[in-house]
Amino acid sequence: MSRQASKDTAVELAVRRLLHAAGLRYRVEYPVPGMPRRRIDVAFPRAKVAVLIDGCFWHGCPKHATHPKSNAEWWRQKLARNMTRDVETTEHLVAAGWEVLRFWEHEAPEDVALRVAAVVSRRRAERLRGRNR
Repeated sequence: MSRQASKDTAVELAVRRLLHAAGLRYRVEYPVPGMPRRRIDVAFPRAKVAVLIDGCFWHGCPKHATHPKSNAEWWRQKLARNMTRDVETTEHLVAAGWEVLRFWEHEAPEDVALRVAAVVSRRRAERLRGRNR
């Protein structure tokens, strides 16, 4: 497991490159406010947009998840804890006013970047409208 990239995966790098090329500035590995040892892959703190790119194996992708046969019960529990932690993190961020965007590693980086850019633009516009009232 220590050889598995937990951050800066190829998909994350591709998405970040596209977001940067689109003129968006963000924070990487941003700490989840109020939850120690949890991080947001790509964060837009002012707009309160959290982008999380989940690995198919580690987070239980319905299309691509596999189940190891060796030490099967340990792996089942480990992966179930990961998915539970994902739900907790999402609920915590939403309760704090963040918009959480979760993507699978198999999704096209171009599509992910377009969806993220649209949400960030919308949130920034909402924030400006709220400030001008």
